[in-house]
Amino acid sequence: MAHAVETCVHCGFCLATCPTYKVLGEEMDSPRGRIILMKEVLEGAMPTADALPYVDRCLGCMACVTACPSGVEYGHLLTPFRAMAERERSRPPINRAARTLVKETLPYPDRFRLAFQGGRVGRWLRGALPGELGAMLDMLPDALPSAEPLPEVYPAQGPPRARVALLAGCVQQVLAPQINWTTLRVLARNGVETIIPRGQGCCGSLSLHIGEAGQARELARKNLAAFPDDVDAIITNAAGCGSGMHEYGLLFAGEPDRAVAEAFSHRVRDITLFLDELGLIAPPALPAPLTVAYHDACHLAHAQRITAPPRRLLAMIPNLTIVEVPEGELCCGSAGTYNLEQPELARQIGERKARNIISVAPQAVVTGNIGCMNQIKVHLEMLEQPLPIWHTVEVLDLAYTGA
Repeated sequence: MAHAVETCVHCGFCLATCPTYKVLGEEMDSPRGRIILMKEVLEGAMPTADALPYVDRCLGCMACVTACPSGVEYGHLLTPFRAMAERERSRPPINRAARTLVKETLPYPDRFRLAFQGGRVGRWLRGALPGELGAMLDMLPDALPSAEPLPEVYPAQGPPRARVALLAGCVQQVLAPQINWTTLRVLARNGVETIIPRGQGCCGSLSLHIGEAGQARELARKNLAAFPDDVDAIITNAAGCGSGMHEYGLLFAGEPDRAVAEAFSHRVRDITLFLDELGLIAPPALPAPLTVAYHDACHLAHAQRITAPPRRLLAMIPNLTIVEVPEGELCCGSAGTYNLEQPELARQIGERKARNIISVAPQAVVTGNIGCMNQIKVHLEMLEQPLPIWHTVEVLDLAYTGA
C-alpha cells in the first residue's frame, strides 16, 4: 500500500478518466483525492469512517491506472484498504442484509438461481424495499435461461494446438450459460482441447471487490487445488474474473500460499488474449453485413491492459464493422457489485455509457464481461433503445457456425 501512496504526484491525469469525478466533480471523489484520504487514514491522521464515503463511491475500474504517467498501482492500495476498513466499520442493518445476500448467493450458481426465484416474488414489494435491496430487484432479468451443464472435457477439432482449463464462473453460468459453450466451440474450432475442472468455484473477485478478503481467499484456494498443472493456460471469459485471478498474489500477501497463487495467476489468460497469441483460424464471412460497437470492459482494458486482442479477432471476421464508443475509457457502472451498492451513481454512469453507444448507431454491442453486458442492456432498455449485447466469443462463434 505504501508504494502506491508514495508514487502518486497528484498530477491530475486521472481526473479525465474517473467516472465518479466526471459525475460529481468533487476532488475527494477522484483517484488522487482518495489516495490522500487513504494515506491520512493509514498514518492515523483521519478516522477511517471519514474517508469511507468517498472510497465506497470508487468503482475500482482502474481507468486511473492506465491514465497515470507515474505508474501508480491504485488497485494495490484500494483492495487492501477496503479489506482493512471492512474489519473496522459498522454498517446499518439494511446494508448488512444486502451484503450478506451478495456474499452468500452470487458466488454460488445454485444459490443464485434460488435467490432469483425469491427476487421475482420480491418484485411485488419493490416500492417498499430500500437502497441496495431495491437495486438488486431492478437488475434482475425477467427470466433465466435453462441451465446448460458443461462436460469435463471438450475435444479439439483438427490438429491439436493446445490444451487449456476453463474457469466456468458463477454469475455468468446462471445469466448467460451460452458464453461458456461458445467459448468451448471456438476453442475447439482452433484446435484447443478444454478441461473444465469439476472442483472449481467462484474466482473470489466479487468478494475481493467488497472487502471480504477472507471469503475471497477461501474461494481462491478451492481453485488453486482444482486446476491442473499440465495445461497451457487457464482461460477466463469474464474480465472481472481474469482481473481478480491476476490479483491472487496480492490476495495471498503474507500467506504461505503466495508463491503458488502467483504461479497460478501467471497462467491465467483472457480468452481473447489466448486466441490472439495462438493465432485465430480465420472465420468465414457473416451472412450479412453487421456493425457493432465494441465496449472495453474496465477489468480487461485497465486492469489487464487487453484492448487490441479482441479488436484484432473481430477485425478478422469478413462483413463485420467495428465502431468505437465515445468516452470508451469510462466505466459502464457495473463494476462488480457497484450497481447494487451505489445504485444512483451507477444509474448516472450507466446512462452516460448507453447514450454514448447509441450515438454511434450500432446494430449490436460487443464486450468481454457479463457485468457490463447486463448493465448496458438495462440502460439501453431504459432509454428505449434495446440492442443485442454479445460477448466477443459469441460473435466469433456466430461467424464459424453461420448461425
